[in-house]
Amino acid sequence: MAASTSARAPSPPPPGPRPIRRLQEAVINRIAAGEIIHRPASALKELIENSLDAGATSIKVTVKEGGMKLLQIQDNGCGIRKDDLPILAERFTTSKLSTFSDLSHLTTYGFRGEALASISYVSNLTVVTKTKADTCAWKACYVDGTLSPVKAGATAEPKPCAGNDGTTITAENLFYNTPTRLSALRGSSEEYARILEVVTRYAVHNPRVSFTCKKTGSPAPDVSTPSSSTTVQAIRLLYGQTLAKELLHVSASSSDKKKSKDADARDTEDVSEDEDGEEGTWNAEAHFTNANYQAKKMTLLLFINHRLVESSRIKRALEAVYNGILAKGASPFIYLSLQIDPRSVDVNVHPTKKEVHFLNEDTIIERIADVVQEALIGQSQSRVFEYQTLLTGGIAEHPSQKVKGKRKAREDEDAGDNGDTNIEGQDGAPGGSQAPAAVSQSAKRKVYSQHKVRTSLKDRTLDSMFPVAHPSHQTGSGDGGSGAGTPATPPTLRNREVKESQCYLRSVRDLRDAVLKARHNQLSEILTKHTFVGVVDAARCLSLVQHGTRLFLLNHGALAAELFYQLGLRQFGNLPRIRLDPPPELRALVVLALDAEEGVEESGMSKADVADRIADMLVARRDMLNEYFSLNISEDGLVETLPLLLRDYTPNLDKLPLFLMRLGPQVEWTDEQACFDSFLRELALFYVPEPLISDHDPGDGKTGDKEDGDEAGEKQREKATLWQVQHVLFPAMARYLVPPKTLLDRDVVQVADLPDLYRVFERC
Repeated sequence: MAASTSARAPSPPPPGPRPIRRLQEAVINRIAAGEIIHRPASALKELIENSLDAGATSIKVTVKEGGMKLLQIQDNGCGIRKDDLPILAERFTTSKLSTFSDLSHLTTYGFRGEALASISYVSNLTVVTKTKADTCAWKACYVDGTLSPVKAGATAEPKPCAGNDGTTITAENLFYNTPTRLSALRGSSEEYARILEVVTRYAVHNPRVSFTCKKTGSPAPDVSTPSSSTTVQAIRLLYGQTLAKELLHVSASSSDKKKSKDADARDTEDVSEDEDGEEGTWNAEAHFTNANYQAKKMTLLLFINHRLVESSRIKRALEAVYNGILAKGASPFIYLSLQIDPRSVDVNVHPTKKEVHFLNEDTIIERIADVVQEALIGQSQSRVFEYQTLLTGGIAEHPSQKVKGKRKAREDEDAGDNGDTNIEGQDGAPGGSQAPAAVSQSAKRKVYSQHKVRTSLKDRTLDSMFPVAHPSHQTGSGDGGSGAGTPATPPTLRNREVKESQCYLRSVRDLRDAVLKARHNQLSEILTKHTFVGVVDAARCLSLVQHGTRLFLLNHGALAAELFYQLGLRQFGNLPRIRLDPPPELRALVVLALDAEEGVEESGMSKADVADRIADMLVARRDMLNEYFSLNISEDGLVETLPLLLRDYTPNLDKLPLFLMRLGPQVEWTDEQACFDSFLRELALFYVPEPLISDHDPGDGKTGDKEDGDEAGEKQREKATLWQVQHVLFPAMARYLVPPKTLLDRDVVQVADLPDLYRVFERC
């Protein structure tokens, strides 16, 4: 025992502290790059900010495989000097500041000089740049922050090449040397969606800069905005007309706060001079949706000193404002631009600069929330709903239990012909002995009220009690719409089938296949078997339809745009024509549209030059337009015919100048499939029944006969539009529309379900 104990090896000494080593420069830089460049969207954000700092007015983004294979941004900014290219991708090289005190009055996006360095450490970076003073462009490649040769065996110095003024930065094979980060990315489609979100947000905040974003090989961009626009126009273009219609606009500033303090001081005399100077100068501008717009997820575009940032405190404050206005689960859209004195803002608190700290944060947030809340409360008005039919089953029983005359005959006819589930008044029903059996069978199988569905479409409605003229008979002679005729029955329409034309063009066949592939079966069933209830809001293109026991609120403007696009595609090359007599002059119509547009001169061309260019473009392509789209333009530039997409439906010709003007910049004339697709989209927008803003101001104090006649004419046109929506548009949707799933996002909303309503009433 003692021998074995003495032979045991001694215990090793406890380990000492590990030595501290200095990390290699490459390791340091790669770790820092991982903090700044999380995904392709974060790299694009840095590059967009560099382009904006360079004074660019046009930014084009090209993406391949979600930005992981290729991420390219091209701008027309001031460019980079050739002498600065050797140190361009090194860390902490910047032209934005030179001393630490410069941070206190910083007005640019970038300042640390780490963006390009970080991108070069996780990708293959190429820069092509040209200043206005250079005679040629210069191309340089970077790896790990230093210049590298473009080709094997060549020198690493920048090479002269052809190029436009500005800078083009290309990042290829992103995260090729960090496989863990690469595998953590979700997928190319989701990364591309994040890229589109970044481009969209900066496009809204910079409406005077043209943004374009597309995939490589794609004929049309997914995001495209014009220059010299406005914030509201950018929101309408990027987020849709449905959202833009519900926007409210407010502004607030420190001067407003100071004025309110001065007013309180005059009343109470308790405010000191120190409180007036406590808050720094700031101003805020916000565009946000009212209570009529409801989305599943809140969209907050927050810019502080033109920098896209996130602030949980501001978001919570705005959510609290909407909690008492929107229903549970509904969220708003908010764009907020906050300008604060740079001396009061600390931008150096986050590696990606997505968070900032500023002085008097609570006071500023509270003031912005109060202004938003006041605007929302001011918009809380009652709304008038126009309705046409009952939602629940059958004809209500008269309190006196007596049915007389024509009503009894009509009910018996409906019950016998249409098979209503609510059967009553069967004494006079044909069939004699079969009637009691039917009554007893229905009594055994009782149908509860919450499950009754109205199946008779012959019941008299509210709209049928008033004369509503067909659009083609608005100025017809006779009783002048006095109601002496038989207004209860609408005129019979010619039910002509819209046949699909034979077309052997591959591009058209691909577009038709894409429509069928995007079909949503459940939405198709709703539109095919719907019962039209009424127009809720003609100005916002909102209507109610019933399907089964459910009630849906539809944006019939968005549905009509898709319907007319599909009708134009269905009749491609064989469209009927609307002949204009006398034919108007094309250039005069384009000039009318340009006069109503804002910022045309800021594009560098006069309105006359723009009108001439658009007119010449359309006249040069008049043979193609006439053959494929039945848009006939003479050699003299006269518009002789327009395409007719749907019989018994007349588009609003007041929109013709805008339609012709948009054909110039909005149609992709260089690619066949993209040309057909974009032209049909513009034609569909021309056909959408959107009411135009009237030039008559009800508060101008004019009460002459001319104004009364104009008002009467507007009411008559509005009635004709509502008639077309009910009797032409919705039947055509039920027959021809192949609805895509995208309509479910914002344009089709279920507002009620009869069984659920009965459960609510039972609890009361």
